[in-house]
Amino acid sequence: MKIHSWNVNGLRAVQKKNFDEYFEEHQPDILLLQETKAHPDQVENLPFENLGQTFWNSADKKGYSGVLSFSREAPINVFEGLNIAEHDTEGRVITLEYPDFFLTNVYTPNAQNELRRLDYRLKWDADFLAHMKSLEATKPVIFAGDLNVAHDEIDLARPKGNRKNPGFSDEERASFDNIVNTGFVDTFRHFHPDEPDHYSWWSYRAGARGNNVGWRLDYFCVSESMLGNVKSAKIHSDVLGSDHCPVELILG
Repeated sequence: MKIHSWNVNGLRAVQKKNFDEYFEEHQPDILLLQETKAHPDQVENLPFENLGQTFWNSADKKGYSGVLSFSREAPINVFEGLNIAEHDTEGRVITLEYPDFFLTNVYTPNAQNELRRLDYRLKWDADFLAHMKSLEATKPVIFAGDLNVAHDEIDLARPKGNRKNPGFSDEERASFDNIVNTGFVDTFRHFHPDEPDHYSWWSYRAGARGNNVGWRLDYFCVSESMLGNVKSAKIHSDVLGSDHCPVELILG
């Protein structure tokens, strides 16, 4: 089973670029999109419309946030959000239940400039992790998406200059420590523990992508009990169309 996750930074925008070609080339069995910035009635002619089922969780605010999950195989159940009112208006979570695991598509809030939303971000992290652990009590969990944090110095090109910036603050990195310490595995680092220069987001400024001055913000994390089923984890940095690129998990 091939699962892809991609922050498209506007689904309608990426449709005007290379989205159809990307989908045709990679043919994922499940595709998780973040930052769709759209409601279903605003989007037409998706390349997977007739190939399976599509599930949306759009933000109340138009043109903001939003996640979409496509699956060729029909899931057993679909759940939106975290069942926490303060978190569930921004369209950030969809969970699909399959016979052997839960799969959660997540777009984590950004701490924003000067870390002005850091307190909310840390509350979100704690509540999201608690929700994942509650699911895991029933069956193994995969969660994937833009987690808006580079966990370790190897996960961004310029760690020293970014230590107090959103996405690399000590507090956000500690929140990711909590994910690992409670038994979830960062699959890319499991397969590529010491490899530098692997990123999934680049600023549009100053030729950052061409120079590979990036951050690894997009993840597949799995319950430890699922590791035996994970065959590979990859970053498709060659796929353009957004400031992020797709990340991939292969299950066998």
